Amino acid sequence: MEPRPRKPKVLLWADVGYADMEELDNTKSTPELKRALCRGLGVEMNQPRNRALLDVYFHALLFCRRTGLTKEQTSVLLSIIKAIHAANVETLLNNMEYCFTYCTELLLCHSAMRPPFSINLFNSEQVTQILQYLTNTYFRHYALYKHIFTTQVQLDLSLSYSEIPGDTDTEHPGSSGTMTGLQEPPQGVTAQCSSGPQSLANQLTP
Repeated sequence: MEPRPRKPKVLLWADVGYADMEELDNTKSTPELKRALCRGLGVEMNQPRNRALLDVYFHALLFCRRTGLTKEQTSVLLSIIKAIHAANVETLLNNMEYCFTYCTELLLCHSAMRPPFSINLFNSEQVTQILQYLTNTYFRHYALYKHIFTTQVQLDLSLSYSEIPGDTDTEHPGSSGTMTGLQEPPQGVTAQCSSGPQSLANQLTP
């Protein structure tokens, strides 16, 4: 399946709302934080493979706390990761370059005041920090997430051969027996070649 082009857009409060961010800020224990992230980002915990995706969101939330990002900035960063992951697992093809370009476009969409196309939410230093973080985390394990979250296609190849006419009487070289599939030359035709004008004239004489 060919990946469809995605247009970057403003993701403020797109997935994690203000009430969800209030809950995340007031939650301290790791299990409660993960449950709150599941509710806000729509991650179903009954699927074992979603635990890997939940770890991505959880460590991104810890990164936001370490770097002192606001509620708005944290909500946007979580939505950016969700959008990148959706673009990654949309196809079996290797679209890492496209996903990275899409990531930079989303960051630029939140670092310049050009409403309604973009907002000035991250400064240049924060954009650099976020891009380095995503490069060292999600994009470093890009192939792993594609392998986990995409359907693997396996080729089951079987070959059948039909009998080729004229090969039943022919034995392979190296086996016992002779090549019986060859036909003898018809009568009146000499199966040897001679050189010289006199030899050629003798062969043409009736």
